Amino acid sequence: MMRASTWIGLSSIAAALACPAARAVIFYSTADQTFNTTAPTGSLANSGWQWVGTFDGFAATPIAPNCFLAAHHIGGSVGDTFTLNGVTYTTTAYHDDPESDLRIWQVSGTFPSWAPIYRNSDEAGRALVVFGRGLGRGFEVDVNGAAAGWQWGSGGGTLRWGQNTVNSVVDAGAPWGLQLYALFEGNTGNPNEAHLASGDSSGPVFINDGTGWKLAGVAALVDGPFYTSPTSASFEAALFDARGLYFDNNGTFELISGPSPIPSGFYATRVSVRAPWIDSIAPQPADTTDTPVLSGPQMLVLVLGLFGIGAYGLVRRSRQAS
Repeated sequence: MMRASTWIGLSSIAAALACPAARAVIFYSTADQTFNTTAPTGSLANSGWQWVGTFDGFAATPIAPNCFLAAHHIGGSVGDTFTLNGVTYTTTAYHDDPESDLRIWQVSGTFPSWAPIYRNSDEAGRALVVFGRGLGRGFEVDVNGAAAGWQWGSGGGTLRWGQNTVNSVVDAGAPWGLQLYALFEGNTGNPNEAHLASGDSSGPVFINDGTGWKLAGVAALVDGPFYTSPTSASFEAALFDARGLYFDNNGTFELISGPSPIPSGFYATRVSVRAPWIDSIAPQPADTTDTPVLSGPQMLVLVLGLFGIGAYGLVRRSRQAS
């Protein structure tokens, strides 16, 4: 699968290697094992951390009172458990999307809240927050004497979060479907810029649509593997410049080259385009974000209005579904 003036190699990130002391998600800015292991704050507060649960060692996300969304390719069986904020739920059924890598699981019990899904078609160019439990940063990759990125490290299993930007929407073909594609561009000035690795599969991608953070993608694929020559062994890596390396294009090894850095990237199954299917299985009865129905100024206007109306008016409030 190709894109203009560069390459795309698809490699599943389904395998999870659990080691107690290891972390997840690969960052350009740091190899610190404790980086971004607590909930985001400031402008990124409530950007999804509160909805990330654990299913068979992978991340997954509640999307309705008794349903959560995960990647199909991580597997799982009815009777497996999903843990959210310390509470464990048992799965009772699942539903596979016929057009993508998404799988909806049903559970016994009821979640206290769930993530609203992203329903707009404007993901390209938007900033994202991604969560994962995969491998950390390993040995540096040098190409022709210059740093190019890092190999996948060891371990996995601790939830971390990072940021990136949706570069484009690509069709990965069956069984993956449409994917949000994000590039590991390197020195962007954002210390949270992240790539994904093995074990990050099923991790949620959130985008703020202007009214709050919504579930926009589910981690599925990464670019790779890479080769230092057509006869070398393959390796997996998070690369901010893959030039000088090779990739296997259906049995033909091609050199990655170009006038500007060519980063590798990760892919997350696009949720917005599958919203009708999701709604047919797990309709969302209400937006359960932590955002109040009315802002402070709006509430003041409402109170003053009610004061003027007195006993003659009736005000009804309802939550608007996402």
